[in-house]
Amino acid sequence: MNIREIKFPFLILVLAIGIVIGILIDQVFSGDNLRSSIAKFNDVLTYTEKYYIEDVDTQKLVEAAINGMLSKLDPHSVYIPPQQMETVEESFRGDFEGIGIEFQVVNDTLTVVSPITGGPSEQLGIMAGDRIIKIDHKPVIGITNEEVKKKLRGKAGTKVTITILRTGMKGELNYEITRDKIPLYSVDTRLMLNHNTGYVSISRFADKTYDELVDALNELKIKGMKQCLLDLRGNPGGYLNQAFKIADLFIPGKNKIVYTRGRRSEFNEEYSASEPSPFENMPIIILVNRGSASASEIVSGAVQDWDRGLIVGETTFGKGLVQRQFTLPDNSSVRLTISEYFTPSGRLIQRDYKNKKDKSEYYSDAGLEDEKDGENLNHDVEKDSSKAIYKTSKGRTVFGGGGITPDYIVKSENLTEYTAQLLKNNVFYLFTVSYIDQHGNDIINKFGKKLDKFRTEFTFTENEVKKFIDFAEKKDVKFIDSSFTKDKAYILARLKAQVARNYWKNEGWYSVLIPVDNQVEKALSLFDEARDIANLK
Repeated sequence: MNIREIKFPFLILVLAIGIVIGILIDQVFSGDNLRSSIAKFNDVLTYTEKYYIEDVDTQKLVEAAINGMLSKLDPHSVYIPPQQMETVEESFRGDFEGIGIEFQVVNDTLTVVSPITGGPSEQLGIMAGDRIIKIDHKPVIGITNEEVKKKLRGKAGTKVTITILRTGMKGELNYEITRDKIPLYSVDTRLMLNHNTGYVSISRFADKTYDELVDALNELKIKGMKQCLLDLRGNPGGYLNQAFKIADLFIPGKNKIVYTRGRRSEFNEEYSASEPSPFENMPIIILVNRGSASASEIVSGAVQDWDRGLIVGETTFGKGLVQRQFTLPDNSSVRLTISEYFTPSGRLIQRDYKNKKDKSEYYSDAGLEDEKDGENLNHDVEKDSSKAIYKTSKGRTVFGGGGITPDYIVKSENLTEYTAQLLKNNVFYLFTVSYIDQHGNDIINKFGKKLDKFRTEFTFTENEVKKFIDFAEKKDVKFIDSSFTKDKAYILARLKAQVARNYWKNEGWYSVLIPVDNQVEKALSLFDEARDIANLK
């Protein structure tokens, strides 16, 4: 068959996709020249395919054209190729189908970081640190991350056999695993930090985040929680409906939580509190940082505008644009910004993007370098800015157009370049793998399942610390004595947390790192203030 015979129907398909994109956009945007512009694009693509000096990949040209078009809009209107859509959908749907492990390829060997709670691997006894050397009896040394997903994921009910090596056991172990739906939790952990303070960390706002959070809060309430620290640091957002439902847990009455305004009236929506909750009268502090965006800012903005609690940390990212996803015939998608969202007081959270030269500048330059630690209840930090002024329910001044600035600014501690290189080169995890190989049985024998005992009694010896430094040197991280001394508490806590995660998953990880977290430490001292600002007794 002639190559050109194959290309012609493919070109028709590509042009059809282009036309569908135009039709979808026509539903959102109108213009006198829309049809002529689509015709012009089709002509250019046809001429290129027919006359260009070399054979061209028309699909790549169309995708480049789409990306170029969207780059002229705003930073959050994007095209998602079909091969990426499954991963994106999994993240927000909250599950995928497979054997249920977190993994890393370490020195060409597929290594289990942790079996996912409730998944088939955990139920069969697969353990953190297991090395998978065969899949369906075929060696997998040198396997890539993408190949792992292809081989281990599959429809629920199908089977796969893995062969593992486990430290402390002779020979190979074979497991036949029946794939299943694996939950992807967005509530990373829930802990009691002291006798009356509950702590919950949320990584994103996915399809089941509200349900997960309610379960976590109820569990902590049974354990004695009288006040709540909600950690939204690094949370990039997600579903708007999850954000307003979560805010409704803490906002009383019928108070407005968020509203949206777009060019087309059908995109104008308002969301208000409606469901009574046992957490409406509980003191709350929300932790945020530069990585808190979108839905995280909806929750934080509502709590701040209604003086319902305190926001602590660093000014958030400033994403106040709402996208709607349109699926295209080849299962790719385009996400178009259709409206802006506003906090109850009327604040637009979106920061400026029109005066940035490109997306990279927008994402890297948040203008937060001059932010100083300290009390900011009346938001004097922003007083000299050109941002619009708004008032909270108690008359405090807040500002719009640049994220949520905390009531107490607490900058995260800056790590040295040495520690940054340790993180970049994955040294903490790689060292922990070898450490547990040597000392895993000793840890189990001494601590068993007692996380509290591990947290208070486990320490690395000076010789083990030296081994870590030497190990890092072999991974191209040159030792800097002054940097190590400055970051020593964090480095050792991070190493200890990595060991704890091997046995107690996220609960172990967070319970070890939180005591060296300066933002958490400051937040814990502010609950009397949070109670006062919300008029709680």
